[in-house]
Amino acid sequence: MQTVMKKGQAVLKIGTRASPLAMAQAHEARDRLMAAHGLDEQSFEIVPLTTTGDTIQDRPLSEAGGKGLFTRELEDALYDGRIDIAVHSSKDMPTELPPGLVLPVFLPREDVRDSFISLSAPSIMELPKGVKFGSSSLRRQALIRRMRPDIDVVMFRGNVQSRLRKLEEGVVSGTMLALAGLRRLKMEHVATDIMPVDSFPPAPGQGAISIEHREGDTQVARLLAPIHDEATGQALACERAFLGALDGSCRTPIAGHAVIEGDRLSFHGLIITPDGGTWHEIGAEGRAGDAAAIGAKAGADVREKAGAQFFEGWF
Repeated sequence: MQTVMKKGQAVLKIGTRASPLAMAQAHEARDRLMAAHGLDEQSFEIVPLTTTGDTIQDRPLSEAGGKGLFTRELEDALYDGRIDIAVHSSKDMPTELPPGLVLPVFLPREDVRDSFISLSAPSIMELPKGVKFGSSSLRRQALIRRMRPDIDVVMFRGNVQSRLRKLEEGVVSGTMLALAGLRRLKMEHVATDIMPVDSFPPAPGQGAISIEHREGDTQVARLLAPIHDEATGQALACERAFLGALDGSCRTPIAGHAVIEGDRLSFHGLIITPDGGTWHEIGAEGRAGDAAAIGAKAGADVREKAGAQFFEGWF
């Protein structure tokens, strides 16, 4: 990064995936930085990059390497200086970062709930038996199978726009998308129904935008500090620690949601087999300042509760 932020000078390069949703998230980060520092758009350059995860459309990401598929190219660009910060969907982030990179900044969290979308039924419970339901998320697939074991849940990849197009073409009768993503794209109107958090818990990190940068880059750290949301950061520390304790990745149907109220944190986690037939839930609470420890203990406790046999064949 260049040494001084000046109006009209493109000095901060913001890396992002190239999808419409990822670009909207990058613009949100830029706009918050503009407001925090009184800068104009010319002070930033948004650098869209295609990740490996974006190019794989023919098989589950769990078979190709997991969450790092959406972050690797962005992190390579951080390493070689092509970008100064990388804007991510937090639920795409591996629990362990590459050496020399940090993830210290989280923007205020959007709605964490999932939205059901269909042209043929007002809710998932009213879909006819045997219809195809599309989702690329193992968590959503497992939760849907738990709710509706009589429908055919199939792999359904692509960005928001392509999934909606396939829905219109009749490839599937229903799908799920994060409500946060629809809101950021100004497309909340396409949601047919909103899934309740208690029965359809979100992915750890869902609805939160995170920002990664090079360790030791003090100028970038100072620039980002005013846009960090402390409550979101604490909630994500808990959820990411829960994932880490479970070795959580794209291969594991795991849900986790932490809520911060004042200096208190409450957490609900769930692990479920891919067929939706067996699951274990856990709740925890404590001081918000102990978020990571609470999440790690919840992960260890639910792993012990489930037993080693629970994970065989899918971990």
